[in-house]
Amino acid sequence: MSNDENPPSQPAEHHDPLELIAASTTPIVLEGRYRMLLGALARLRRSQKSRWTLAGGSGALVVALSLLAVHHYATSSWPLSSGRPSLLVAVGLLLIGAQALKAYGWGRLFTPEERPKVVALAAGNGGAALIGVVLPGRFDDAMRVAVVRRYPGCPASVSTLCLSLVMLGLIDSVALVPLASVGAAATGAAVGVRAGLALVALAGVTAAALILGLPHLARSRRVENYRLGRWLSPRTTSPRRAIEAWLLVSACWIVRGAALFLLLGTLGIGFSVPLALLFLCAGAAAAALPVGPAGAATQTGAGAAALIGTGIGGSQAVAVAISVAALGVFSGAAVFLFAVVWRSGVSLRARATASRA
Repeated sequence: MSNDENPPSQPAEHHDPLELIAASTTPIVLEGRYRMLLGALARLRRSQKSRWTLAGGSGALVVALSLLAVHHYATSSWPLSSGRPSLLVAVGLLLIGAQALKAYGWGRLFTPEERPKVVALAAGNGGAALIGVVLPGRFDDAMRVAVVRRYPGCPASVSTLCLSLVMLGLIDSVALVPLASVGAAATGAAVGVRAGLALVALAGVTAAALILGLPHLARSRRVENYRLGRWLSPRTTSPRRAIEAWLLVSACWIVRGAALFLLLGTLGIGFSVPLALLFLCAGAAAAALPVGPAGAATQTGAGAAALIGTGIGGSQAVAVAISVAALGVFSGAAVFLFAVVWRSGVSLRARATASRA
């Protein structure tokens, strides 16, 4: 008998099929949503004809919508004209405060080394509110990326900003869970509307599981075999930062709900917490659609449909939805303008200091 012994064979490494699928699709899920938009914007920037076409088309759309609005409200009163000025001012201030909370919450999703300034993030949200009036859904996210990336001193790359927006969308879904649950239980809406709210709550629970599981998935050996997986691993949101972002974004939604509560009361619908939550969740669910008409129009239509589903008249529901959209655009414009003025002031002070030195 030979003294030579064969070395023991190493057991073959088996991978769970679900792990293989998750490892191969996670990078696509995280960035595929924005890759098409950013690629289209890059091609648009290089083509002068496309730029003029987009500018002309957007301008024509804005003019057409403005003419329709003027024609409509020439024979009927503007919805906000029936509200108390003090309450309308309070609603506007609450919406501006919600924008600030959203910016702080978005900032918690970056690592300290790559975190943009809060003013830059607020400017991105304000620009998205403006662009969502005329461009299709998801272009508002591209606007956020463009504004924040071009803001002076931004340390985050385009890929990092895209990843943060994906995580912000998940955080938004989690923050809506308690609001959607209360709305589904408290409103006297139709069964379909309540089922939609329950679906929003279920989506939020799924998003929470994904947020908590993503750091573990990114650190797995299989995912780190990918170059994008190695890039993603140190940039995933830790549970602590996710909780901080969730608290700030939840406060943002609560402030928005308070603004809607006041707006419903001053426009004659009545001070109703369930209706405010219903409108809020319907608009948020419509904003999550992967593609659609102008983002503001989609959310306005969804909010009006939700109110109609509770028995409110169509004209009243549309008036409330238009008022919410208008105040949202005004608050976004105010935040964007503040960011521009703030940056201009910082630049002027730096130049004055340099000239004196």
